[in-house]
Amino acid sequence: MIKNIIEAAAPGRLDVMGGIADYSGSLVLQMPIAQKSKIKLSLRMDYQCHISSQISSGEFLTAHVDYRDYLNNNLIDYQFAQEKFKQNPETGWISYVLGCALVLQKEKNIDFRGADFDLISEVPLGKGVSSSASVEVACMKALVEAFDIQLPGTSLPILAQRVENLVVGAPCGLMDQLASYFGEPKKLLPILCQPDKIEEPISLPDYISFIGIDSGVRHSVAGSSYGDVRCAAFMGYTIIAQQAGVSYQELFSAKSKNDFTSLPFAGFLCNISVEEFQKSLLQHLPDSLSGMEFLENYNISIDHVTTIDDQKSYYIRQCASHPVYEHDRVLRFKEYLFKLNESSSTSDRISILKSMGELMYQAHESYSLCGLGSDRTDEIVLLARNFPGVYGAKITGGGNGGVVCLLVDEEGKKSARKIHQQLCEKYKGDFMFFEP
Repeated sequence: MIKNIIEAAAPGRLDVMGGIADYSGSLVLQMPIAQKSKIKLSLRMDYQCHISSQISSGEFLTAHVDYRDYLNNNLIDYQFAQEKFKQNPETGWISYVLGCALVLQKEKNIDFRGADFDLISEVPLGKGVSSSASVEVACMKALVEAFDIQLPGTSLPILAQRVENLVVGAPCGLMDQLASYFGEPKKLLPILCQPDKIEEPISLPDYISFIGIDSGVRHSVAGSSYGDVRCAAFMGYTIIAQQAGVSYQELFSAKSKNDFTSLPFAGFLCNISVEEFQKSLLQHLPDSLSGMEFLENYNISIDHVTTIDDQKSYYIRQCASHPVYEHDRVLRFKEYLFKLNESSSTSDRISILKSMGELMYQAHESYSLCGLGSDRTDEIVLLARNFPGVYGAKITGGGNGGVVCLLVDEEGKKSARKIHQQLCEKYKGDFMFFEP
């Protein structure tokens, strides 16, 4: 039975630890924010789609399209749809909404014949807090309910990621959609991104918080830098795999089947221990390599959502190193958090918080070495080091601007407010402040 009027919502998320290492199989720690994307859906039967969107800045967008224009001879063709959406940049944003219908029609055989979508998104765009994932998850939830589809486990976030990868054309990992769907308020959600192993959410002690400060610099995971860093990480994996004796044919076969279990480290850089990486693998990774040189010598990447540009130079060593070290940092951060929940000593708590904060600072520095930093986010992190009650800070999400996540105690909340105010006054902006 098809239901006709549906409402659904999904939050953005704050990337506490893990970030861009998700596509390399890292453990990540994510926390939903209060801001949500909310959708109201009314189905139609005339293939017309009327889409309105009120975004966090107050801007109101509308689009009226015929759904059949995004079909290739009445069939779902993701590449065709992606190119069609990109033909009109002014309405390209509707790909996040209609992409959900396209994916569900192709993967779950829904009989979609148009709809009115009324979207309100409180999650700011381009700030690294998963505005796109919150829209995709909210739209998926509404459509799934409208067509009475049962999606067990992580199926809905996986379908939402296909929208982003295959219809929108952004090379994001699965972390954002999982965090938006499964996240619980004031808890950290551990996700082992291999690809979608959800662990029990971790409650935070009541005397600490994770705060987000908007840098005022917009970023996009569809931008070249994020894609280049991801591409370089997978190029590094190919070099490591071939050094281990894996042939091109074996890599090609695994990619074709989308089954990497037979490959070294199951296809994930994050399954390499820091000790093994430093002892026997790091030496084989060049500092940089052009796309042309890589294709001539190694010929393949097992990544499905990035393409190697033979005219670009890629920083192989740092981009492949980051996920190895980041996964180790996240594991240690998680253990510290468990110790914090068990500790009753003030001095022990402070010591643990300092250790957690140092891991955040290391993660931030590694982002910058990959080429995903920005002067503004660096400025916020530097300020954080000099304010009382702030133990750590790092850039979030895809980097290149966006939001900085701070680990604070009660005094640190006041410090975070001061940092935020100082930033707004200096740059004459009304930047957002994210609290749990």
